Amino acid sequence: MNSLNTLLFGVYPYVCLAIFFIGSLIRFDREPYTWRSESSQMLRTGQLRLGSNLFHIGILGIFFGHLFGLLTPIPVWHAIGVEAPAKQMLAIVAGGIFGFTMLIGILILMHRRFTEPRIRATTTSMDWVVLWLLAIQLALGLFSLTVSWQHREGAEMIKLMTWAQHIVTLRTDAAIYVADVAPVFKLHLLLGMTIFLVFPFSRLVHIWSGFGALAYLGRAYQVVRTRR
Repeated sequence: MNSLNTLLFGVYPYVCLAIFFIGSLIRFDREPYTWRSESSQMLRTGQLRLGSNLFHIGILGIFFGHLFGLLTPIPVWHAIGVEAPAKQMLAIVAGGIFGFTMLIGILILMHRRFTEPRIRATTTSMDWVVLWLLAIQLALGLFSLTVSWQHREGAEMIKLMTWAQHIVTLRTDAAIYVADVAPVFKLHLLLGMTIFLVFPFSRLVHIWSGFGALAYLGRAYQVVRTRR
């Protein structure tokens, strides 16, 4: 069991991250014309605006919540006056709000993709894989809130934070910190890492472009001369 735990939570994360970064670079270099979100707006506009907005608001909130919640060192939280129980409640409340927002959005989008023949015909196998991975991951995340509620002192959360911080700092002992966490957290971690694994092979690569667009904020003004 220790070996399996090390493989899943000490080795597998690096396999997924390596494929995530290297695969994205190769995809951008070799298949630049496939680097797009493949919007279905032209096929049917109905439900898209509402579903897409709710989905993206929810997933962005969840992404940045996980990013800062897991990777911000515990002493930093203490320095700003946030103790473990308060952070745990913040995670439960914010996770619940953004989670249910994303849930409504993804259900609308999946219903739209299932019920519109033209959209269904243009949906690839990888599109379905990603949709179901996200939906199941979201369901696990929402269910994990019930487990987090039973650990409002923040002990489980600290284990997950320590694991994540040890992974990104390349420490070899990361797996031991999640050896005894609740099964729902382990499934949530494994599925989350699997999403990173399939990322370069799906339309999810357009997310890179979204972050890349932030560079335009600091770009110099374009000089346009009037025609004489």
